Amino acid sequence: MAEGQIYKIHSDFYYVDDGMNRCECKIREVLKKQREKILVGDFVEFQGGVIEKIIPRKNFIPRPSVANIDQIIIVSALKEPDLNLMQLNRYASLAKYHNIEAVLCFNKSDLKWDKHLKPKILSIYEPLGYRIIFTSATEHKGLREFEKILTDKTSVLCGTSGAGKSSLINALNPNLNLRTKEVSEKIGRGTHTTRHCEIIKLNQNSRIVDTPGFSNVKFDFILPKDVDLLFEDISKFSGDCKFSDCLHINETGCAVLANLDEIDPSRYESYLAFAEEAREFKTRVQNAGQKVEHSKKLVNNKAVAKISGKKRRSARNTLKQQIKNIDYE
Repeated sequence: MAEGQIYKIHSDFYYVDDGMNRCECKIREVLKKQREKILVGDFVEFQGGVIEKIIPRKNFIPRPSVANIDQIIIVSALKEPDLNLMQLNRYASLAKYHNIEAVLCFNKSDLKWDKHLKPKILSIYEPLGYRIIFTSATEHKGLREFEKILTDKTSVLCGTSGAGKSSLINALNPNLNLRTKEVSEKIGRGTHTTRHCEIIKLNQNSRIVDTPGFSNVKFDFILPKDVDLLFEDISKFSGDCKFSDCLHINETGCAVLANLDEIDPSRYESYLAFAEEAREFKTRVQNAGQKVEHSKKLVNNKAVAKISGKKRRSARNTLKQQIKNIDYE
């Protein structure tokens, strides 16, 4: 049985690269019954054009769905569209949540952008340990450093539409000829040109996941009290708060509020926005008050498909009737 990595998914077909060849596969029916979702980036075992098993992932992001990533490159435009620090913090916090290394790439440095932005960027993100690079896809500035960061890794590029992700990839390898689109003058941002996730070989040593974007990222999957863990510059003070469930908004004895002068306003504003999204999520869950039924269960340490509730009821009724028949006889 061969092993390979899913590099593209289209409809019900899964395209696998085993290092030597690429082939089109379908998935084994038992995986469908177990509702195993196969993602771009998954390593699988396959034979005869059929995927038999998914090899455990080291990590994954659910939206867009990609697995086994080495790093996330957050690409932000310095101009056209204007730099959006809250959106940048959103991507950085997402990487933090999934425990994936993030690199900050600021593109379009060839345009007339506010040069005061550079020291501001460095003052906010360098102390947090982020690697930061400035690039220009059109003038090929910073591309050597950008290429070095990508070497020997599988990288996901994310960022607002029009930031120049595809342009950067094309600048490194013009043969790829990825679609690009200009920023709309009317709405002040770009539109997505990528329609699906796909792992692209930039060269022999580097691979990039081209994705349709992260525009719908919201923190509607965690509790409000956990949001500060995504902000190192906030969580370093939260341990000294008077109350363990402090949300750092207006609570008495909040150590974060007492040290706001040491936190950049854009970071704290982002924290408040994400905490509100998490609060809405918590309210929804409390109001729903319903148990989530999983599609699989563990039997002898193996995941097997669960029988649906309707079928279980049918099976119990059949068993009861058989028992009655035995008693009657």
